[in-house]
Amino acid sequence: MKFLVTNDDGVDAPGIRALAAAASQIGEVLVVAPEEAHSGCGHRVTTHEAIPVREYATGWWAIGGTPADCTRVGLREIAADCDWVLAGVNAGANLGVDIFMSGTVAAVREGALLGCPGIAFSHYRAAGGKFNWEFAVENAVRAIKRIMADPTAAEGFWNVNLPDLSVGSASSGESPGRLLNRTHPHLIDCPVGRHHLPVDFVNDRGKLTYRGVYQDRPSDPGDDVDVCFGGDIAVSRLSIW
Repeated sequence: MKFLVTNDDGVDAPGIRALAAAASQIGEVLVVAPEEAHSGCGHRVTTHEAIPVREYATGWWAIGGTPADCTRVGLREIAADCDWVLAGVNAGANLGVDIFMSGTVAAVREGALLGCPGIAFSHYRAAGGKFNWEFAVENAVRAIKRIMADPTAAEGFWNVNLPDLSVGSASSGESPGRLLNRTHPHLIDCPVGRHHLPVDFVNDRGKLTYRGVYQDRPSDPGDDVDVCFGGDIAVSRLSIW
């Protein structure tokens, strides 16, 4: 098994090191990641200018382009024999309608368009919470093995969101700052939430600044927002058409 690993936070981000470490426990890893961060870039690709490519380290390549560019370059120019595209682990959740803006998800969507299945990984951080990259490694391994065991797994692509267990879960009614009394969350198959993000702006003399609060986003029972905010791992199968 050979994995192409990419992200949208940049080749130096701690999340991609976590994902590469997780994937290396299952198969061979090749990293092709953006030179710089491209969070929220969606499925933008570079078509009218040259894409710089450099060897960052053994088995690691830095690309002067977007996450979707990285998948294209990786599968067409560097390692056409990769079996799966893995993207992340993103520093922050990609839940619900985030899948349309996320560069992390776009990287695996591009893989699916090119005939290679993939999994996007993101790590939610609650208000006052923190990222736990060792936790991310452990649970990315669990998710990869679980998804790959599905006989229909290669028919699409997947979005996985890891919870923040460093603070209380809003949906469970626990007090912020109180440690959750578990470290082994469940992997929950769930649909993608369909509610829009909170959208609010502050107008400073004609200049608008976005002020939406991520943790205030609405959810439906059992959707990926509800599952992840509740302290479990949201696993969502996505499709292109």
